[in-house]
Amino acid sequence: MSHSPVHRAGSAPVKVEVKKDEIYAWCACGRSLNQPFCDGSHVGTGLDPLVFEAEEDAELYLCTCKQTRTPPVCDKSHCKEGEGEA
Repeated sequence: MSHSPVHRAGSAPVKVEVKKDEIYAWCACGRSLNQPFCDGSHVGTGLDPLVFEAEEDAELYLCTCKQTRTPPVCDKSHCKEGEGEA
C-alpha cells in the first residue's frame, strides 16, 4: 500500500464545528470515507491521522485535498493559480 496521501478525498475544504476540549482525528491519508476525519482506513499505509484538541468552540475549514501546509486547516492549496476560491 502507498505511503503517500491519495487525493480522492476531495478538492475543497469541509466546514466543521469543533467543540472546546474535544479530541479530533483529521484524516491525513485521504482514504477515510468519513472525510475530513479518520475512520481507520490508513492502517498499513505508514500515514497516521493528525490528532488535535479544539482550543475553543469554532467553525474550521478542514482540508480534504491533503496538500495543506497548515494541517488540518485548509490553506487553499487546492486552488490553482488564477482560479477563484473554493
